Amino acid sequence: QVQLVESGGGLVQPGGSLRLSCAVSESIFSFNVLAWYRQVPGNQRELVASAFRYGSSKYSDSVQGRFTNSRDFTKNTADLQMNSWKPEDTGIYYCEGERIDPSGSKEDDWGQGTQVTVSS
Repeated sequence: QVQLVESGGGLVQPGGSLRLSCAVSESIFSFNVLAWYRQVPGNQRELVASAFRYGSSKYSDSVQGRFTNSRDFTKNTADLQMNSWKPEDTGIYYCEGERIDPSGSKEDDWGQGTQVTVSS
């Protein structure tokens, strides 16, 4: 079973910067999408950023222009650089990988999440 492990969370001031990293136990090129979700207690997970296999990215309106995906295919990591943090960005950030397994079925793999708190 593939493992995704997030790191980099913590306390950040409003307007500050923070970089999250998702370490994947297998080649990240095997994933159609590597995405970041945010969850606030009591709410559903919200998709904030997607990095597609061949290089394109997509962001939610709430983070467009502030968050940037990057991937390192030699280290098998997918990072999310986040700038200009807002208090409403507070939440648990999860890394998710979507791919097709050998049987042809869609497979979703999730990390355990990392907490980010935006506060002065």
